Amino acid sequence: MDAIVFGATGFIGRSLVAELLGRGQRVAAAVRNDTLTRWLNSQDVDTSGLTVVTADITRPLTGLPQVRDVYNTAARFAFGLGVEEARATNVTGALNVLEWAATLPGLRRLVHISGYRVSDAHPDYAKLGAYEASKAEADLAVRARARELEVPLTIANPSTVIGPGQYIGVASLIEDLWNGRLPALPGGPDVFVPIVTIDYFSRFLAEIPTSPPGEDYWVLDDTTPLLPELVSAIADHMGVRTPRRTIPVALVRRLPRKITGADPETLSFLSTDRYPTASARAFAETVGLEMSPAVDALRAWADDLVATRFGAASPWLSPSGYRGRTWAMGDAHRPAHVLLHGLPMNADLWAPLAAHLPGPILAPDLPGLGRSAPTTQRMDAWLADLMGPVRTRPALVAHSAACGPALRFAVEHPERISKLVLIAPAFLQAPSPRLTRSVLAVPMLRRMSAAGLAATLDLPEGPEVASAAADLRRPGAARRVISAMRTAFAERETTRSLLERVSVPVEILVGSADPLAVDVDHPVTEIAGAGHYPQLTHPAQVACRLGLVPDPAG
Repeated sequence: MDAIVFGATGFIGRSLVAELLGRGQRVAAAVRNDTLTRWLNSQDVDTSGLTVVTADITRPLTGLPQVRDVYNTAARFAFGLGVEEARATNVTGALNVLEWAATLPGLRRLVHISGYRVSDAHPDYAKLGAYEASKAEADLAVRARARELEVPLTIANPSTVIGPGQYIGVASLIEDLWNGRLPALPGGPDVFVPIVTIDYFSRFLAEIPTSPPGEDYWVLDDTTPLLPELVSAIADHMGVRTPRRTIPVALVRRLPRKITGADPETLSFLSTDRYPTASARAFAETVGLEMSPAVDALRAWADDLVATRFGAASPWLSPSGYRGRTWAMGDAHRPAHVLLHGLPMNADLWAPLAAHLPGPILAPDLPGLGRSAPTTQRMDAWLADLMGPVRTRPALVAHSAACGPALRFAVEHPERISKLVLIAPAFLQAPSPRLTRSVLAVPMLRRMSAAGLAATLDLPEGPEVASAAADLRRPGAARRVISAMRTAFAERETTRSLLERVSVPVEILVGSADPLAVDVDHPVTEIAGAGHYPQLTHPAQVACRLGLVPDPAG
């Protein structure tokens, strides 16, 4: 084998395995439980050179294949660990890997992953916490033992590693920012929390065995913005409020955690320190590695965090991410269907129907709703901007309150779409006085659980309803939903008159339990047993009845 990677199911380890396999190497992945192969397959990685072996580094290692390069990416990375729990993997485990590597007759390099905050001082567990202190202790112990055994060692000290699948550390800060739970930033204006992307770090690690032994590399982006600027860039990208105040770390330490929301172990990372990156930058230049601009990398990572609900869900469609202040899923340029959700939902409403649709889909969250930021644009201008990059003539499919803007777009731009599909169009149905007229509508909606929202909308509980309920708890979201409902109600008569002017084919679909309140001169299809959300409860029937896919029953 060319290499073995310990901790191969971890965030860094699995990406390193993918990088090495992509270079044609024969790789042994040392794991406790094999979740790695499924992940590699999901990333379309050729696994023909992979051998998965079982290993527990907290115990002495035996019976592993002979290799040339050894990578130890294994670590217990979490805050709030007990000392013994942290030391078992981060210290004892690291030494066990080293002892085993020393027995290899053809060993070229042992690469140990440490951390950018390590120092020569003896670690203070009480001050630093178990995770950081155990990594610092391991750094000292591995260096000393490698010298005794004359093991060719290189230590890589990465900063905060970001990328798809990383939900710890700065990700928690971004989640608080996105949910409106970050009124102030801990630390001062000069706090420096550097980043490095997982793609760059994996490539860097793969090159290390070709470098001279005995070198240490601090792998991080020196151009990372200072923490207030970093948070501001992400906030602007996601369209949320940027905290304007900072709180000194010393004060945060004194305040109760239930007030600050800050994990005490994270506070030592809020430092103004800079790091010795010269050797890493020089080596990267010799092997042709370049970092992506830090702000671009942060924005791309933020898109992934939002798409996966900060690790709580898997996206049902590939995210386009934020385009301006609008969150969108799918193909922004060549969709076969553009799907506009109704209220109080978000684009996840379309997941069941999308599974039955052929061709690419574009599904945005409406402005100020779901994951999209508020905008001062009128809805019609927003939709025109959304459709601007589209190079196809898609079917424009809208639900409930979104049917009005979709109809206006069809009247003004008939050459841009092939057909207009209106599902449960609110301007043709009886309004919901409970939500549009009640003065308690906003607080009621904001406080609803997923179960409560499902009951209110007469829907089964599911991920789509849970997603909408989570978004309604974000600052201002419930107010914007009620405002959009009232606007749609006020425009009902004007919108109805546009049905006489539309020149593209129009199809209207409703549930039998939620019929139209007025007669129209366009074909109306009724789904038996469905209510106001037939695309959610009866997706196959909706797709077939609208001619979006062939009806298997003929």
